[in-house]
Amino acid sequence: MKNILDNLNSNQNKIVKIILSDSNIDIKKIVVRPIIIKSNIKWQIEKFIGAQVFHANVEYQEILNLPFDSFKQITIEKEGSTTIFSKKKQSYSEKTVNNNIKLDIKAHDKIKNYIIKEGEYIPALVELGIFNKEGKIIKGMNDKFKQINKFIEIIDDAYKTIIQKEITILDFGCGKSYLTFLLYHYFTKIKDIKANIIGYDIKKDVVSNCNKIAQKYGYDGLKFVLSDVKKDELYQGKIDMIVTLHACDTATDFALDFAIKNKVPLIFSVPCCQHEINLSIKKGGDFDILLEDGLIKERFSALLTDSIRAEVLRAKGYSVDIIEFVDFAHSPKNLMIRAKLNSKKKSLDRVTNLVEKYKFSQKLYELQKD
Repeated sequence: MKNILDNLNSNQNKIVKIILSDSNIDIKKIVVRPIIIKSNIKWQIEKFIGAQVFHANVEYQEILNLPFDSFKQITIEKEGSTTIFSKKKQSYSEKTVNNNIKLDIKAHDKIKNYIIKEGEYIPALVELGIFNKEGKIIKGMNDKFKQINKFIEIIDDAYKTIIQKEITILDFGCGKSYLTFLLYHYFTKIKDIKANIIGYDIKKDVVSNCNKIAQKYGYDGLKFVLSDVKKDELYQGKIDMIVTLHACDTATDFALDFAIKNKVPLIFSVPCCQHEINLSIKKGGDFDILLEDGLIKERFSALLTDSIRAEVLRAKGYSVDIIEFVDFAHSPKNLMIRAKLNSKKKSLDRVTNLVEKYKFSQKLYELQKD
């Protein structure tokens, strides 16, 4: 063992890879390599246990505590040479051969290739507190920045094959309108498309502030309207897209209902606070086991809500998928309903059967079932 540790310590700055193999323990193999995390050198340990691989990034000293004795072969690849230690009985024999390997430590940090990059000056997002005047993300706003940027990435992916000179978008429940302003910037500045965007919200002060910012920076195609989307008359011209980002509870359903009735070609909706089914569902079948405990019932009801929304959209002629919008760590409300009108309609029987069996209410289904 001493010769292995001596080799490691004397060559720390030259090590490319360490491989521990042929063991008599559950860990069948260990691979160690240097990586760069936030400009610091760490050591990544990969442990192969059965069909699984486990990773850990550690300081160099922790490598010396690995169970070397449990492996019959230790390979230390260094810049210029490879040393192999082979265990026979209780001791290791040592063999060193030359190699042409160059030490090239890779950065492990994930570099996000955002469409809207930190440092890009977008005055409206400075006003709204996402960026400072230097274009840096303000502390505490990283999650929000990732959410709205991911939304734009998904829309950008949809628009790779679409060519048009003008676009009209409605944003339901726009709130402080981080996404709305970013959408306007994306289409007018990046895609060079004339954008007409209307943000709807029920908060007078929020709508007023957003209109002031839009006017201040000359966003002529962007306006905000004080409106309750559940009952007020909304824009009736040609609409290309509807978006919702965390429109609360049934506000999402009214937005989707509006899109269906107006045959809006594209829908991007991230729901929020799905209380309706959770408050109304009754036991009545095979899913009763999921209704026993409050937390499970709440999560099941949220998933059922979005599944029914997707099914209703399909019944009304949309192709639909539900995707993970952002990592759960950045927002627990991380599912997006993405829909495109294609005219292929289907039956609502599956939803009807569930409603009849479990006696719950679901607003989009009720608005569309007739």
